Amino acid sequence: MKENSPNAPVIDFDTPALRMHRKIRSYKDKVAEVGVGVGGISVIVAILLIFLYLMYEVVPLFKSASVEPVAEYQVPATSVRPDDAKTLYLATEEQGEVAIRLTSVGEVVFFNAADGQVVDRVQLNLPEGVEVTSVQPEGPASTLMAVGLSNGNLLIIRDRYRITYPGNERLITPRIEYPYGEEPIVISEAGQAITKVALSDAEESLILSAVTADKKAYMVQFVKEESLFGDEVTLTRNEITLPVVEGNLHSILISPDQQWAYLASEKGTIDVLDLREKDEPKLNARLKVTEQNSAIGDVTFQLGGISVLVGDQKGHLSQWFLVRDEQNEWALKKIRSFDHDGTPISLIIPEHRRKGFLMMDAKGELGIYSTTAHRTMLTEKLLDQQPAVAAISPRADLLIVQRQDGVIQTFEVHNEHPEVSWKALWDKVWYESYEEPEYTWQSSASTNDFEPKFSLMPLAFGTLKAAFYAMIVATPLAICGAVFTAYFMAPAMRRKVKPIIELMEALPTVILGFLAGLFLAPFVEGNLPGIFALLLLLPIGMVAFGFAWAQMPDKVRHAIPDGWQAALLIPVVLLVSWFALGMSSHLEIVMFDGDMRTWLSNDLGIPFDQRNALVVGLAMGFAVIPTIFSITEDAIFAVPKHLSYGSLALGATPWQTLTRVVLPTASPGIFSAVMIGMGRAVGETMIVLMATGNTPIMDANIFEGMRTLAANIAVEVPESEVGSSHYRILFLAAFVLFMFTFVVNTIAEMVRQRLRKKYGAL
Repeated sequence: MKENSPNAPVIDFDTPALRMHRKIRSYKDKVAEVGVGVGGISVIVAILLIFLYLMYEVVPLFKSASVEPVAEYQVPATSVRPDDAKTLYLATEEQGEVAIRLTSVGEVVFFNAADGQVVDRVQLNLPEGVEVTSVQPEGPASTLMAVGLSNGNLLIIRDRYRITYPGNERLITPRIEYPYGEEPIVISEAGQAITKVALSDAEESLILSAVTADKKAYMVQFVKEESLFGDEVTLTRNEITLPVVEGNLHSILISPDQQWAYLASEKGTIDVLDLREKDEPKLNARLKVTEQNSAIGDVTFQLGGISVLVGDQKGHLSQWFLVRDEQNEWALKKIRSFDHDGTPISLIIPEHRRKGFLMMDAKGELGIYSTTAHRTMLTEKLLDQQPAVAAISPRADLLIVQRQDGVIQTFEVHNEHPEVSWKALWDKVWYESYEEPEYTWQSSASTNDFEPKFSLMPLAFGTLKAAFYAMIVATPLAICGAVFTAYFMAPAMRRKVKPIIELMEALPTVILGFLAGLFLAPFVEGNLPGIFALLLLLPIGMVAFGFAWAQMPDKVRHAIPDGWQAALLIPVVLLVSWFALGMSSHLEIVMFDGDMRTWLSNDLGIPFDQRNALVVGLAMGFAVIPTIFSITEDAIFAVPKHLSYGSLALGATPWQTLTRVVLPTASPGIFSAVMIGMGRAVGETMIVLMATGNTPIMDANIFEGMRTLAANIAVEVPESEVGSSHYRILFLAAFVLFMFTFVVNTIAEMVRQRLRKKYGAL
């Protein structure tokens, strides 16, 4: 037939219908291309926004402190002898609006901290001709103070503030109270002026201590006895004998629990006095707390009365507290030092609600420090001269300083998160009352004296521990099951097995955690020997059955269709499990004297917690298996059949074909499955939360619990104060978890691409 024959069929590709079809198809392609592109970009943008939001919450944690001047004015004068009235004590009330000035003439002046306007004046109940010679509050957060008088007596007072709202405006009304009566307490019968004073007020007793002008030291205990109806308190006086101190006493500190007293001398030594036996106090130790034979500049308690803060005339700053030594005796130990330029320390001002303090030196430089975080928040020159008196408000947001020339300056302090540093988060920290530095997470307590412990190491360790035990359980089972299902199992059986295993992933993790905590944990505890016997006997039983099945006559073996042999293992698994668990009690009696848990704890010294890593490994492994199984099975099943057929045709056995052809080809997918399963295990929350003791400890023991980053966030975010250090550190934990999964997935993708490039040519 000729090419141009009139009978040849003619196909027209340019008909209106075909043009419309091509146009619609082109439009669909563009829509799909744009949709896929927008979807991909949206995922990237969403991840980036999560990253930016986490950074927005975390960055303020590491911001340094700052100080801004607010006001400057002459010190509010007293109504009597204003020219020679010295300021002995300065403080502010809760709001930082009203300040208190206690003077040497015995007059208390309340004034507006913003402009110095006098709010009220109160004259203390002093005998005629008697002056105030020293003042000392009970502690940083206490308004109770001891007032030493020039006649050798003490007066105990407390400043109080009543807040009302007349005309819808806040009005603060100050007053002075005398909790132990207006009559002064006699300390020195000789009538010498008191130059140093200290007090500690506990529920059962009051301890007062004083140093008089003739360099003698006194300490008196008043035992409290309440009347039958509790409306009167009787004080019984007991004298406490103090040891002789080397040099003149600079300060006396009495711990809030009244068990210890610290006698600091001007030579730079501290005598630690054990007051647990009040009748015969014991000198525990005498040690040098300053460097280069320097004298003490200032010494005071930190919040809580456990740590002693010392600053000397050479500009050294240090923190000390009692620690048990090798002989199990209490010893005062230097915990940490803080950087300073060598200028003599004039004042140490502890914060009222945090484990931080402010320091002012002889040149008027201010330093702000955090002890737990071992962090210097700020060093800045505020004055051109040495300060006379200074105080920080209870909220640590207002600093009020009186200069030597009688001028008061106030400063606004911005120091939101001093508790956080790299060391506090990731390194061992020596916390108060601890025997040694440790990794500890303990974010809150019942009192303001508490030292927050924000180490993320126990949480990161617990996260990896939970993931490790879960992956040990899940990875071999999931991969081996996927290999058999995809390569050896009959298609009809595969169509039933694969959906059933994937259906396991639909189980809510809260249900799995609930079952693990209430059923699995006590079951494992009661059948520990059986559980370990099962782990040993089950593989042996399956291999033994496989060997026995291979020895069966051909007639028996061929009776089971090829690819359905896995069904024969079901009764084997059930029988071995029944046997192992049934023998648990007998094994426990024979091998562990009837109680394996007691044997572990007493004989091996291995602590045992009912909700432990073993339970987490079993429960979370059950939750991770479907993820790894499904992706691995798809990767193996997707290996082109011509590769395996060609290998078999060349004489390789099915096992050789699997190990040398199929698995290398599917290795990128298998590796991705393991990494995705690990990501699932790392981010799991409810199973870990409900199946463990949720205790943030660093112990690899499989019989101990843990706390993970994800579980910690779930537990503590609802209870944390928005914007607080605790709140932002929880976001930092989320950021760490985010970055961990990001880095792991990035590395996994790089490895997957290399595996694909290496085996893609098969």
